[in-house]
Amino acid sequence: MADDPEEGAVTTILPREPVIAALREEFAALRDLLAALDPDEWRAPTACPGWDVQAQCAHIIGTESMLLGEDPPEATGADPAGGPGGSHVRNQIGEFNERWVRALADRSPQEMVTMLADVTGRRLEALAALDDEAWNREGFTPAGPDSYGRFMRTRVFDCWLHEQDIRDATGRPGHDTGPVVDLALDELCTALGYVVGKKAAVPAGATVTFRLTGPNARDVHVAVEDRARVVDRLDGPATVTLTMPVGVFARRCGGRVTAEAVAGEVQIDGDVTLGRRILDELAFTI
Repeated sequence: MADDPEEGAVTTILPREPVIAALREEFAALRDLLAALDPDEWRAPTACPGWDVQAQCAHIIGTESMLLGEDPPEATGADPAGGPGGSHVRNQIGEFNERWVRALADRSPQEMVTMLADVTGRRLEALAALDDEAWNREGFTPAGPDSYGRFMRTRVFDCWLHEQDIRDATGRPGHDTGPVVDLALDELCTALGYVVGKKAAVPAGATVTFRLTGPNARDVHVAVEDRARVVDRLDGPATVTLTMPVGVFARRCGGRVTAEAVAGEVQIDGDVTLGRRILDELAFTI
């Protein structure tokens, strides 16, 4: 996620059960998808630079293992993704991810599916055992200091987006609506103030509406005052409105597609020049 927490930001308190239920659904969707793949599909390149489907699965296994306090096993084979020094690795989180990618590069698809089922099952048990104090306690998250519950919502988003990476790479569309998608969008939309105000440098006094279409449709408004913030409503028409399907929005925010590649699927009303700049700067996840 974007590393730009607001000064004095209030700790995010989220209800436990909907987030844990979404993780349970997402973990099951990933297991079912990966179990259905042919061996050759595990080597299909994905939209994440340097990563094939196997690397995507290794990343998910690695992050959930880390949350259980486990370190990656020693790598035994060649590194298909270029190693910690590869050009696609840009930060310490990327280096951590690559340790798991390398360590699991030679595992068979069946081993990978078994490992995923094991680690996600143990993670769900650990989450069920948490009390409210631990769930709401502030600590590290990819989006800056916030509650453990917020971190788990970022896990819903991250796992779902990687599931979509795998689906896109193997031509198996699906799981593009429902409560997991809603929570993923909740997480994505928290960064739109940062995108509009800092990345796109939208001037003070301007307003932006993101009109997301499809089964999980929603309008998200950003007002730029002393800083850009997501707001519940605008007093009048937005300076610019960007209308696009939820899937296009998620993939563009995640940097999976370029602005040019999705321009035909995005309608810009109002200040078109400003809208194009926002679309250009919409990718923000790490």
